[in-house]
Amino acid sequence: MTTKAGTSAPVLGIRALNRATLARQLLLRRAAMSAEAAVAHLVGLQAQNVKPPYYALAARLDGFTPGDLSEAMAGRRVARLVTMRSTIHTHTADDCLTLRPLVQAARDRELHAFRKGLVGVDLDRLADHARDLVEAEPRTMAQLREALLAEWPDADPQSLAVAARCRLPLVQVTPRGLWGRSGQVTLTTAEHWLARPARPAPAPDDTVLRYLGAFGPASVKDMQTWAGLTRLRDPFERLRPRLVTFRAPDGTELFDLPDAPRPDPDTPAPPRFLPEFDNLLLSHADRARVVPPTHKGRTWTGNQAHRVLLVDGFVAGLWKPADDALVVEPFDRLPRERRDEVVAEGERMLAVMQPEAAYGVRFGTVRG
Repeated sequence: MTTKAGTSAPVLGIRALNRATLARQLLLRRAAMSAEAAVAHLVGLQAQNVKPPYYALAARLDGFTPGDLSEAMAGRRVARLVTMRSTIHTHTADDCLTLRPLVQAARDRELHAFRKGLVGVDLDRLADHARDLVEAEPRTMAQLREALLAEWPDADPQSLAVAARCRLPLVQVTPRGLWGRSGQVTLTTAEHWLARPARPAPAPDDTVLRYLGAFGPASVKDMQTWAGLTRLRDPFERLRPRLVTFRAPDGTELFDLPDAPRPDPDTPAPPRFLPEFDNLLLSHADRARVVPPTHKGRTWTGNQAHRVLLVDGFVAGLWKPADDALVVEPFDRLPRERRDEVVAEGERMLAVMQPEAAYGVRFGTVRG
């Protein structure tokens, strides 16, 4: 249940929440930090597909080039693995070895859905055997299924592979994930790939502080949505003396770091082109701070997220690459000044991400 804050806590309006979140997300002004430092600050980047983390950093960092993240991945300073919400994230090496243990309980719950296909399978022995397999040689999921099925021929092959993914921190080895390269998903353990032993899970309190630093002000339910975990009320309560509290417009209690940026609601927010599955849209239970009620549900079709355009800090349309242009599809007609700002930002993004492209930005149909 969402806790309502006492009447003494100040209210943060939607624009105040928007500007605070954009500041934490490095979207009010681009940050002069390395790709690796940004991945750490943001507590990982959603990476269901290969390209989104690159576009996410292009929107956030001053002087970023795709090679910055690609080199960090090739150097094994960052890697791709399943963590929050049972989805693939790009994390620093340190976070690969700590955040995954933090969310292990959620991965164990996920495995319950496959128990019918795992009758008679000793999951501890399966984890040990799968570890031996992928550390001897990185394997695709198909190869892992085949090898595990040879050991448990009566089990469901897909369930065996899912069990290995849930029980072990499996990273996608390069060249998968490198900019301009291709490669199928091939897996080994985080410990083997990063040449480091597993580390204890961080205290939930530590992760609460990092979450607020990247996504706050936020409620307990917001963080539970981001992490895919439950029962996080206790660490927030332990930290209450170190935090400040506010109320959302609906009365929900919001926690925050005392010294975190909370800019004036009228602070200008330049346009930003965000990739599909960007963290900004997936890390709060209530997304009204970024998605206006009139546009709710318009950033997805089925299970597929769309690339989104922010104007004045809020979702204002979609964008997509085409053969002859970067096509912008606003949800409402934009004034000329806003259109010029969007074009300038689109051209800047193209210069960073596709410097060889000979095309520019054009507006498609208003998706009203």
